[in-house]
Amino acid sequence: MKSLTDKQRIDYPILAITLFSVLYNCILAYINHNITPLSVSHVVLCEGLMMLSSVAYLLKRGIYEEDLPIFLYLIFTLIITIYITVLNHVPFIDQFRNVLIIVCFAGIGSWASERTVRLAFRIGCFFVLLFLICEIVSTPFYVSLFHPGEYFENTRGIKQASFNNTGLFANALGFEGRFSFGLIDHRSSSLFLEQVSLANFCGVVVIYLMSLWTKLGIVEKTLCISTVLLILLTNDTRTMLIFSCTCVVGYFVFPKIPKAFDLILMPLIILIGFFVHFMKPEEVGDNFTGRVGVTIKKMLDLDFQAIIGLDITRIGEFADSGYVYLIYGSTILGLIVFWLFICLYPAGNTAAQRRCAHSLSLFIFLNMMIGGTAIFSIKIAGLLWLLIGYMRVSEKPRTARTQPANVDGSRVPG
Repeated sequence: MKSLTDKQRIDYPILAITLFSVLYNCILAYINHNITPLSVSHVVLCEGLMMLSSVAYLLKRGIYEEDLPIFLYLIFTLIITIYITVLNHVPFIDQFRNVLIIVCFAGIGSWASERTVRLAFRIGCFFVLLFLICEIVSTPFYVSLFHPGEYFENTRGIKQASFNNTGLFANALGFEGRFSFGLIDHRSSSLFLEQVSLANFCGVVVIYLMSLWTKLGIVEKTLCISTVLLILLTNDTRTMLIFSCTCVVGYFVFPKIPKAFDLILMPLIILIGFFVHFMKPEEVGDNFTGRVGVTIKKMLDLDFQAIIGLDITRIGEFADSGYVYLIYGSTILGLIVFWLFICLYPAGNTAAQRRCAHSLSLFIFLNMMIGGTAIFSIKIAGLLWLLIGYMRVSEKPRTARTQPANVDGSRVPG
């Protein structure tokens, strides 16, 4: 009975923080056009509020031995951040911010109940699907709500392209010859307002389905699958199409693979990347092999200064090459520790945990081959790491283990 109670409770602070991480961008965009112009400081303020709220929640709960991996990783990143800042004479906190997002949401996820996690995904999917349908049915109405181009110009300094008079984020328009199912005339963005986060949200929902499929009801499964399919059909995301198809097979295969296999996944993906590049060395366009080629070329251009973090001023050139971005922003040691964390932090005792761990590693390491900073965006990283934190302790809920005992040894209901 106690276990059932733990699973069914709703952790409202965790739910609120997580849903705000998914929704805050579209809320700010609505305010920016319809109420008052905003700036990057408002975005930073919202992210800071989520981080502080998460840290306050974790401190209130207390820090335990099982929290050490995430906090040691944060301390390591802080040391690397200070090292890079001092030696380059340029403040650079991006990677510390990225890891702080992971720590905060994995931390609160480890305290979340199953009902809280499922509710967060259910509400998140509902709103993403709702605004995605709105965008497909009437793009002008969608633009009138959020004016994405104007929002990103005001808050990110990304100028609206002269060729784009739709009001959408410029990169959402795609280009002739790009992979597409042709359902709409641009790459969908839904409430994220830009196409890359929506594509990655699709991947996060797939990981969720992999992790909790046997526990989900028919309504939840239908909602999540509908969201994934509509994103794949309208977002023109090659990477998430490959990832999703792999996970369909992986659902049956992943439980049979030891979690330690993840340690060779990143080197294997990089090795395949080198093979693809040497097969098509001139391929550098905006297609899958072209994006892989760009990343491999940049990896081959790495010099000693970059490897030890002494060339931070160039990091802006590598926003679409995750492995190179991590090396420039946290040294080669930072990339190695990140690789070990992704592979070792998730639990792998049950079939569901192994599905979660393997799909997470595949999602991260495949993404880093064709993208850079998108996987660290709080818009999708919050929900992702909430799930990873929960799955790590899903078989032994923490609240059941940390409640005070009665005199007879039973646990006090809470």
